[in-house]
Amino acid sequence: MSSLIRNVRLYGEGEPVDVRLDEGEIREIGTTLDAGDAEIVEGAGQILLPGFVDLHTHLREPGREDTETIESGSAAAALGGYTAVFAMANTSPVADTAVITDHVWRRGQEVGLVDVHPVGAVTVGLEGKQLAEMGTMATSVAGVRMFSDDGHCVHDPLIMRRALEYAHSLGVLVAQHAEEPRLTKGAVAHEGPNAARLGLAGWPRAAEESIVARDALLARDAGARVHICHASTAGTVELLKWAKGQGISITAEVTPHHLLLDDSRLETYDAVNKVNPPLREASDVAALRTALAEGVIDCVATDHAPHAEQDKCCEFAAARPGMLGLETALSVIAETMVAAGLLDWRGVARVMSENPARIAGLDDQGRPLAVGEPANLVLIDPDATWTVRSAELASISTNTPFEAMTLPARVTATFLRGRITARDGKPSGAF
Repeated sequence: MSSLIRNVRLYGEGEPVDVRLDEGEIREIGTTLDAGDAEIVEGAGQILLPGFVDLHTHLREPGREDTETIESGSAAAALGGYTAVFAMANTSPVADTAVITDHVWRRGQEVGLVDVHPVGAVTVGLEGKQLAEMGTMATSVAGVRMFSDDGHCVHDPLIMRRALEYAHSLGVLVAQHAEEPRLTKGAVAHEGPNAARLGLAGWPRAAEESIVARDALLARDAGARVHICHASTAGTVELLKWAKGQGISITAEVTPHHLLLDDSRLETYDAVNKVNPPLREASDVAALRTALAEGVIDCVATDHAPHAEQDKCCEFAAARPGMLGLETALSVIAETMVAAGLLDWRGVARVMSENPARIAGLDDQGRPLAVGEPANLVLIDPDATWTVRSAELASISTNTPFEAMTLPARVTATFLRGRITARDGKPSGAF
């Protein structure tokens, strides 16, 4: 079935145009196009961008379907404007074999709201001791293209070196959760004045930065690519600048919550604010925003991490780290980057669609808005505002730090290969 999106501004630029979608592609762009038998989507002057790609999400299936499933997470992704997500390996059982990664891939295809790409574990059981079957997963049905022990750091430098060497030969990417565990034992919050005053065990910046520096050097020597998950400190920004200046093939992501929130949120001891890496100081937030705008940090990734109520409604030290992020990401970027004049909407497309697709090697995502390109698209109302209510989100879990916040901009429709997967706040099948 074909669709005609009327009266939209490509990348938020120029005069409104109509865009016809047919057989999964953009077939025509022009003014006052004839609708014919196409389904009409009224754009009303809204912004059309390539669909978003999330390199870092937790869908919890298999094993913790009480907190999220591939179906509920896919619905949240579609509502957030995503057309592809990468599901991290810390499931139960761990996605360290092709049996698990192929299951995740097939289940994502069955749901069909977003392309779900499984991330394979770097080490067996995420234990950091023995490399997982990277080659088997890379050549399986799922065609795993990214590997990570996210939630755990590959802390042994020899294991990480071998992983990078294998990744280079396989043409895949290793994404590192940068955390030196010997520096974070018992830590629950950013090491700084706020944590000290509140009596919370501190997590130093050096725990992240030391691994970023080490892995940049290991990637250089292996001739491999390395991707830094959820960069959170000003020091990491400086290390990324240095590494890229040396010609090292290193990329990095930043989460929406690290661009908006800081450790002043810890005053209430509400565990919804506990995340890994922790919320840092305002100076780090400012450095991360500038780094994203300047391209030092390559992309935005949500680190969408659903948790059950009992894992968050407890004392801060015992709570599980993580926050929801898929449905709020666009609005947080509009608040922190667009409204602040750091990015225009073409820049948003770069950091939320084009760059993550390039990093992951996706040929059909993050493509230009042009005739003949895949119709993976998101329609955005930049003038809308909405108030975040966890009960109204598609995720099974409710652990959003943005509860009751009023945020700008909203996704009004998402298209996966021309098919509408979300529209006016409802996923496909609900409208």
